[in-house]
Amino acid sequence: MKKLSIFSIMLLLLVACSSAKQTPTPEPSKTALPPTLTYTYTPIPPSDTPVPTDTPIPTATPTPFVPKATIKIASQSPLSLQFSDFGKAMMKGSELAIMQLSGPLMDLGYEVKLALYDDQTDKTVAVNKAKKITADPDVLCVVGPMLSYIVKPVKEIYHQAGLAFISPSDEAPFINQGQYLEVNRLVGGRAGVGMAGAQFAEAQGYSRVFVIRSTDEFSQSSAYYFRDEANRLGIEVFGYITTDIIKEFGNLIDRLMAANTDMVYFSTRNIEQAGTFFREARAAGYTGVFLSNETAPSLLESGGPLVIEDGGLYFISVGAPLLYYPEAASFLDDFETFYNSAPELIAAQAYDATGICVKAIEQASIAKDGEIPTRAEVANAIRSLQDYQGITGTYTFDIFGNPNPARYFVLQVVSPNPANWDQNILFATFDIVLPK
Repeated sequence: MKKLSIFSIMLLLLVACSSAKQTPTPEPSKTALPPTLTYTYTPIPPSDTPVPTDTPIPTATPTPFVPKATIKIASQSPLSLQFSDFGKAMMKGSELAIMQLSGPLMDLGYEVKLALYDDQTDKTVAVNKAKKITADPDVLCVVGPMLSYIVKPVKEIYHQAGLAFISPSDEAPFINQGQYLEVNRLVGGRAGVGMAGAQFAEAQGYSRVFVIRSTDEFSQSSAYYFRDEANRLGIEVFGYITTDIIKEFGNLIDRLMAANTDMVYFSTRNIEQAGTFFREARAAGYTGVFLSNETAPSLLESGGPLVIEDGGLYFISVGAPLLYYPEAASFLDDFETFYNSAPELIAAQAYDATGICVKAIEQASIAKDGEIPTRAEVANAIRSLQDYQGITGTYTFDIFGNPNPARYFVLQVVSPNPANWDQNILFATFDIVLPK
């Protein structure tokens, strides 16, 4: 049984960026990670700078940049062990953002550093790293953590320290029920996935849908909000069945066929379960649309060619391949130039999270006449940002630290071959105001 997680989405998006060059990507040492990376801005002379003559013209010696203080932005991600590829992509996105976006803070007299912390996707390690981060008074903002189950234990540490963090990828439902000022994320939660699914059905004219869900929290939440939104939109919901069966869906398929619906919404994190059901339903003669809350190329291994026939197969994601983000074109070029490889989506999301940290620190500093802001002032500045223009979207945060609105993407699977997963097309986007 293959369990779907946030990483199957990121692996999907990783495939979409498969045009990477073959030259290996520079990576931090696996034995000794540098504690910080420091960048110094050097102005580029204008193109009409006079060419030196045989008789040198005396010039003033440039005054070296002497910062009045150091500001650190911490990056907490897995840089070793499991999922380190994604963690390193996060690190590179943040690194590029500091190089390109920290000029205004340097103009205010500050040196900006990126401090790396490897949480190894381990809760105990992550908690210890969060304590080290909060103990450093120079750290005013954190990019990460990457995973929901790491966010959950460390958010209390950051909250107690008054230190804001922005996760580029956490999508767990209700991660910030306490409305902590310090907790923020760039992607929407599970509730919005279900709501986007219902809006997709309404937009395509599907008036009768059949809902199936697994027993895990993610799947239950998505299905609940799908049904709630579908009812609001006047769509008839049939079934609404909970199951953990992964094959031989005979009785369930009989109920589906009797309901005569236009679409099946299968909310599950189990790729094999969804693929097998779709294949068996097609074999039984179902011709409607299949919609899954999230999936990966391996669905085609269990589903086979039948799953994309008749009404077709679609899935909902909190992110899309980078080529679908108009603002990301320069980022793609710069990342490939600097790292000699194509970026994953999470690198772009980390770039935006870092950019928001930089902008919030800048605005908090300007508000107090250029003095270094407190952590509380930075946390408030993040929530006060309106329509921050990133490369993966335009961001404003609600009282829970969610993007408001959150954007969701519906992609259509167009090839039965898992190797052609990068051919999937962006079919529709939906901006969802998440429920309180």
